[in-house]
Amino acid sequence: MKNKRVVVGMSGGVDSSVAAYLLKQQGYDVIGLFMKNWEDDDTDSYCSSRQDFLDAVSVADILDIPIEAVNFSTEYKDRVFSDFLSEYQVGRTPNPDVLCNAEIKFKAFLDHAYQLGADYIATGHYAQVREFNGKFQLLKGEDGTKDQSYFLYRLNQTQLANTLFPIGHLYKREVRNIARDIKLPNFSKKDSTGICFIGERPFREFLSRYLPHQPGEIQTREGKVVGKHVGLMYYTIGQRQGLGIGGTCDGSDEPWFVCDKNLAENVLIVVQGHDHPSLLQPSLKATHLTWVSGERPSCNWVYAAKTRYRQKDAPCTIERFINDQCQIDFAENQWAVTPGQSVVIYESMVCLGGGIIAE
Repeated sequence: MKNKRVVVGMSGGVDSSVAAYLLKQQGYDVIGLFMKNWEDDDTDSYCSSRQDFLDAVSVADILDIPIEAVNFSTEYKDRVFSDFLSEYQVGRTPNPDVLCNAEIKFKAFLDHAYQLGADYIATGHYAQVREFNGKFQLLKGEDGTKDQSYFLYRLNQTQLANTLFPIGHLYKREVRNIARDIKLPNFSKKDSTGICFIGERPFREFLSRYLPHQPGEIQTREGKVVGKHVGLMYYTIGQRQGLGIGGTCDGSDEPWFVCDKNLAENVLIVVQGHDHPSLLQPSLKATHLTWVSGERPSCNWVYAAKTRYRQKDAPCTIERFINDQCQIDFAENQWAVTPGQSVVIYESMVCLGGGIIAE
């Protein structure tokens, strides 16, 4: 790999740091790139970008590679955050990490890397790429507990052809061991779990800055009022915590769960019991479909699907395609299928693509 240049997205975390180290060991000409994509109220209280940048610079110094910072905050607001707000405004629950990967980490970042003379870009994602029969395939990461292919299903052939995932074949414990062995200062740094580039912050307070909230009634399926909600955008299908509903209804003392939203009436609909029929669906409709290979998979073939990250693979079939939509039928009912989230289709280890859950 001598003379092959790779630009590594370095977040200051252990995964991207070890990715950069492994690439240098393999003989690549490695350049680090730290992306800053959020500027509104960028304080240490919730957004750790300042410390993350210092950690990335410290690692680059130890690895003896150059690093630069680039600001994609405008692109993030235009391509990711505006869509994020629009989805919440119409009652859906979006996954910003999916769009962030497609529009920022593998588009804006890739374009900038080309300007630096890169042959490839690389990230610390737990995923893998392989070439098979003239096409590039996106594979799950070897560590099933950390696999991030779910967030990458919108990547296309051009993006995958120019992307490396250096730690995709490793387990998280191995990555931390490598970082500790080469004395990286962030070997034990906690993984980020907040909204992509925005950080970990009180979600209701954050969302209320951008969208008006309208309080309303919480009702049962039968129309009985059991409480008040603070705004439909703050709730998601399957949510149990934070409903503020006490007592029992019709003699049941099982916990309450959100099962639906009535936007027209501004009503949050709830049911009692984790396995209530209203929380279980045998099928779903998906739209905004994207396929890694550029070709639709076959109908009536047994695949597996995830309707949320960390969910176990659920056997399914794709029943039919209608324009940019498809219906997916599951072998077993799925719990709390949530409009706005992504459904991602797999064939064994291969991520085929997916779409946005419509209903």
